[in-house]
Amino acid sequence: MAVQQGNVITQEMVDRLKPGMTRRQVAFVMGEPVLRDPFNPDRWDYVYSVQVGRVVYQQMRMSLFFDGDLLREFSGDLTPTTVAHATDSEAVADPLLPNDPGAPVTPPSG
Repeated sequence: MAVQQGNVITQEMVDRLKPGMTRRQVAFVMGEPVLRDPFNPDRWDYVYSVQVGRVVYQQMRMSLFFDGDLLREFSGDLTPTTVAHATDSEAVADPLLPNDPGAPVTPPSG
């Protein structure tokens, strides 16, 4: 029987992470982290593993670092990919990020 533990981490999720995102935006993309360091609230750790018996088939780790409420950097087993052929007109804007990075993010009404 396969046992999955932690937060699932996908390439799509990592590709959506951008420095300057708020903690709320990061939690929307990645989910709430299973591991939080009580001595360092500016670090979120994500760990995911799949194990069958004593054999670990897959293990992924990501660490995210914040300055206050904003994502400063992240590192781990996956790195962001870039789409080299996409032009500005083909690029899809992330609805969670404001057009102006300095602008406050307001939740949708309704």
